[in-house]
Amino acid sequence: MIQLDTTAMPETGRPAARARSQAGGGPARIDLLPPPPGAGRDDHLHVGVYRQGTALVRRRGVDTALEPGDLLISSAPQPSNLLHAVSSTFLWFRVPRFYLAPARGELAHLGGLLAPGSTGIGSLASRFLLELATWESASGLPHHQLPALRNRLAHNAADLLSLLITDLLEKETAPHPATRAELLSRIRRHIDANLMDPGLSPQRVARAHHISVRYLHRLFQKEGVTVGQWVRRRRLEECRRELARTPIRTSTVAAVAHRWGFISAAHFSRVFRDAFGISPSQWQTHASRPGPQDLAP
Repeated sequence: MIQLDTTAMPETGRPAARARSQAGGGPARIDLLPPPPGAGRDDHLHVGVYRQGTALVRRRGVDTALEPGDLLISSAPQPSNLLHAVSSTFLWFRVPRFYLAPARGELAHLGGLLAPGSTGIGSLASRFLLELATWESASGLPHHQLPALRNRLAHNAADLLSLLITDLLEKETAPHPATRAELLSRIRRHIDANLMDPGLSPQRVARAHHISVRYLHRLFQKEGVTVGQWVRRRRLEECRRELARTPIRTSTVAAVAHRWGFISAAHFSRVFRDAFGISPSQWQTHASRPGPQDLAP
């Protein structure tokens, strides 16, 4: 088993130097999971659990003192924003990015994300990693049972870190409340401009606006509607408008539905009736008649 990276860091006033390995030639890390074939040395995240001493993390010009149990997550083995005043101790893990949920681009340049180890997901992750570092010697299990259990626990740890990193990234990129309405307005305009694309999805909308899918859903949740419901509502409104302008002999209901992103004509007819209380063919027939339209949905 790799010796724990708990070497104290000397006081220098500069970004903290990494701890020594067992042989004294470089940083010792606990490899949480084996890297997949073809992974390079840079395809990892480094997760440090702060143990003791005094250390600071500088983000956006603000220095934050670390508390025991806090986690520091970085794409670099030596986070440039990690500072220290006196000797301090970390337990470091190396995690292949392959096992983490956020997209590779989001994880490529993480610069010392700080997660409090006393609350929320950070607390769960911190305690789990600390226990994971020493559980084998204290488990009392037969040696032949350890590899399979070790693998399961490591994957659980990676899943927990995925949740934590996703949460941290959302907080990093979340707009100020004053700009949330502006962002939602831009997203709605983007959806309107792409309603005819049957591949329009929350994932594509989120990617186009550089936010996570989870945050996108949260924006719409505050409006009392899901992203999918909003897209369907706007498509139905455009279909209703076009059917009212299009004579039956010019364009069929199925053609209009397909033009506005509905793949199945049967599904379109069902949701149209649910929304407006009349079938699309009945609405097209009625709307194309001259005179008063007392059945307008």
